[in-house]
Amino acid sequence: MEIQVNTDHNITAHQARIADIEIEIRAVLVHFVDQLTRVEVHLSDESAGRSSGEDIRCVAQARPAGRAPVAVTDHAATADAALRGALRKLTRLLGNDPAGPTGHHTHDSIRGPQR
Repeated sequence: MEIQVNTDHNITAHQARIADIEIEIRAVLVHFVDQLTRVEVHLSDESAGRSSGEDIRCVAQARPAGRAPVAVTDHAATADAALRGALRKLTRLLGNDPAGPTGHHTHDSIRGPQR
């Protein structure tokens, strides 16, 4: 699984911080590592440095092998909180996706077997 971390010019992220973010992403998405080819995280400050509440945005995009990419967004007061929120949403989205890695339903519904 390849990981790419991007920040806008209002968020400073030195190499050590980016490495920490990558470690956190791997730890949170450990159950999906075989299914994902790439994860991209984009951190941006929507208020351009002015403190106005939950103005840090994190967009996390995961690319499952053989399927369309999925993306989530979270807003928070800090970059760490926005990252954690986006990863939590992404984990939930990947875990609740009824389509398996091959694109077929893996569970029967109450209405009978899936076709």
